[in-house]
Amino acid sequence: MNTLRAVPRSVRLLCCGIFFNAVVSFTFIYLFVWLTGPRGLTVAQAGLLGGIGGIGLVAGNFTGGWFGDVYGHRRALLAGAAVSGSILCVVALLPVAALYVALPLAQYAAGVVRSANSALIAVGVAEGSRRQGFAVMRFASNAGFTVGPPLGALVAARFSYGWLFVADGIATLLFAVYAARVLPGHGAARGPRPPSAAGAPRLRAELRARPAVLVLLAAIVCVDLVYRQQYSTLPVFLGDHGFDARVYGWLIAINGGVILCLELPAAHALRRRAPLSMIGAGLLLVGLGYLALVPGASLGTAIALMVSLTFGEILYKTTATAYVADRAPAHAQGRFQSLYAGASISGQVLAPPLGGALYTAAPGLLWPLCAVLAALAGLAVLWARRLPDGVAGRDTGPSLETGSPRRAVAG
Repeated sequence: MNTLRAVPRSVRLLCCGIFFNAVVSFTFIYLFVWLTGPRGLTVAQAGLLGGIGGIGLVAGNFTGGWFGDVYGHRRALLAGAAVSGSILCVVALLPVAALYVALPLAQYAAGVVRSANSALIAVGVAEGSRRQGFAVMRFASNAGFTVGPPLGALVAARFSYGWLFVADGIATLLFAVYAARVLPGHGAARGPRPPSAAGAPRLRAELRARPAVLVLLAAIVCVDLVYRQQYSTLPVFLGDHGFDARVYGWLIAINGGVILCLELPAAHALRRRAPLSMIGAGLLLVGLGYLALVPGASLGTAIALMVSLTFGEILYKTTATAYVADRAPAHAQGRFQSLYAGASISGQVLAPPLGGALYTAAPGLLWPLCAVLAALAGLAVLWARRLPDGVAGRDTGPSLETGSPRRAVAG
């Protein structure tokens, strides 16, 4: 309850909408099955379509914040949800050739919505409480994704896979209507307007002034490549060692259940801890998890992997999102959130092909390399504590990293 009290009502209402939208965002979970089943595509064709859609999603995350900074984050969310929902409503009726345009466009719009959600949390929650705000958002999203897949399976079994797209599309449009009603049409929810001609530095200059943020973004790209191996090569690895899909399903359930139970209280309890220290520790835990697989596959090592990954995720994901928001200048909050959102989902495109290729060529190297890459990312973030983070020169009160007041820097 203490966590919720730190989050404004409009943000809590937005998170309710995010939960509802996540419940029905089951379309792309079953996309491959729909393409290779009812649509009759080959595995290669389905893989190509899925990959193109993933690129659209990452591109939407990387660029969506620009729309919010220029036109307002509320408008960006509404436009993205309207485009994505409209396409999903009709995508099951489209010929295969049209899917090569429709699917990446729908995913691009969904990426814009994702970055707009993050930007709205960043501008709607006061600095110092953003970890709790992003923890509430992740709780809503994870809870929705926990309910959604089995619900989607019931819809597909009772009706058809095509109805999944219709349900997802209608629900996304309803989310746009709901967001238009609960988000204020002025102030923070619209996002800051771009600076005037005399205005603030360009994004590149703002990032150069914040090398710690740049190191963090690079580390997140590296660790997301490692983290998302659990959705691509891990089930293959377990299957090759005699474990069936039920074991993998229970492992994913451990991840989701622990996050739902612990992430909100952890965000509140650790809210005053130095952010880069927490993020670095979280990335090291991700590496430690994959290190557990190096001796071989067993039920114990698989559980150890998932527990370590889960606690690492609890430490780094919410904290990193809030850290980027706290270091962003007001006129570029959306673009900073877009950079983080894109980095945090980059593994969705990179992890399957790179991990799959390495596992095919040298399976014994995959897990040690994952552990080393995540460890290096964690150490880089810990080292970045000594770099400028863009807060100097602002009256921010005590430093989260040192606990001492920051001084304004002349010039």
